[in-house]
Amino acid sequence: MEKPIRVALFGSVTDSSKAVYAQNLLDALERRNACVGIDPPFYENLNAVPGIRVPRSARIAGEDFQPQLAVSMGGDGTFLTAAKRVGASGTPILGVNMGRLGFLADFSPCDIEMAIDMAFRGQLRAEARAMLGVAFSPGEPLDYPYALNEVAVLKRDVGSMISIRVEIDGEYLTTYQADGLIINTPTGSTGYALSVGGPVMSPQSDILGLVPVAPHSLSMRPLTLGGDARVRLTVESRNHNFLVAIDGRSQVCAEGVSLDVRKAGCQVRVLKRPGGSFFRTLRQKLMWGSDTRAREC
Repeated sequence: MEKPIRVALFGSVTDSSKAVYAQNLLDALERRNACVGIDPPFYENLNAVPGIRVPRSARIAGEDFQPQLAVSMGGDGTFLTAAKRVGASGTPILGVNMGRLGFLADFSPCDIEMAIDMAFRGQLRAEARAMLGVAFSPGEPLDYPYALNEVAVLKRDVGSMISIRVEIDGEYLTTYQADGLIINTPTGSTGYALSVGGPVMSPQSDILGLVPVAPHSLSMRPLTLGGDARVRLTVESRNHNFLVAIDGRSQVCAEGVSLDVRKAGCQVRVLKRPGGSFFRTLRQKLMWGSDTRAREC
């Protein structure tokens, strides 16, 4: 008899109308005799929502739980949480999009049964997505020094900009006077970087993006770097500190600390539909070619 497949669940059910989808996921895994580990915040969330029955066999997924499959039930933020927990280990992540725009989650809530069935049969396509590795100099190593989407340095003082000195492979590039600067992967090109004018990149491209946030000079344009580029950022600010956001995980840094960012040696495996297309997703999500003007009756 085959051993049960270990599955980690990540998500958030804030709307009781969506509880049925969470129950469908739990039931689908229970029918397949899966060994289910639930991320602690999601476990508490599920137990607090009326009408959801968490199987007795399910447990809280601690650090000792090593899943063979991860399921993210939410938007891109939930997917990034799953990537932080299991991505570096190579565990494939199946995304169920409970939000609106998300690019990472490929399946709708109505497709849960089909998606789980295809995942257990090995019929889904796994895409390897590049991550960024981050290190502070000087500074202690981070608990999780990786980003699937982006690393951003941002101002803390609302009324003033920060100065960001940038070196590429040891060569001085420029000093940005701006509200911030984003280094993004191709996966992250449809996230924060896109909202500040960065280019959309095909996920399999071996490139990185360097995108300023509200630069003082209009000539400071987004820049595309080679995938093996090593980027060093050194920041000065009026209040002598700044924010670093690694896939949305923020922390305050003091002047005198440099950030070294480069492509990481590990990748995140994202499960996709067979025959799916990034360009089709772009057309659908961004409504390219659609007439979005209001139509008169």
